[in-house]
Amino acid sequence: MQPQTLQIATWLLYINGFFALANFMDTQMEIGYIRTVYTFGPIYGIVVIAAHALGGLLMANELKIGYAIALVAAFSPFVSNLIVHRTLVPYSFLNVVFDVALCALLLHNQSRSHQKVWFH
Repeated sequence: MQPQTLQIATWLLYINGFFALANFMDTQMEIGYIRTVYTFGPIYGIVVIAAHALGGLLMANELKIGYAIALVAAFSPFVSNLIVHRTLVPYSFLNVVFDVALCALLLHNQSRSHQKVWFH
């Protein structure tokens, strides 16, 4: 049994992972643009998608490495926007809301204290 903050964060990781995969296929989106323009793009895209999936899966199984991977995945949209748009905030307000919500859920005191005590 995990607190609500970690349960919702796990679901958001899975959902964001699906959209990162769709983003990877579309060259109009950030990860797809990085994939086509930069030499490190395909590897970067696969790492972002894998971070979302593995972060959610390992965090659901209460592993500390899953929490760390989930944090990397949560902050990856900001890195992608920094690479493409030279700003941390994307143009879509809805994207910002979900990206900030995932970061806030993972960095919440209840989430951090639970993973320190119960994750192995």
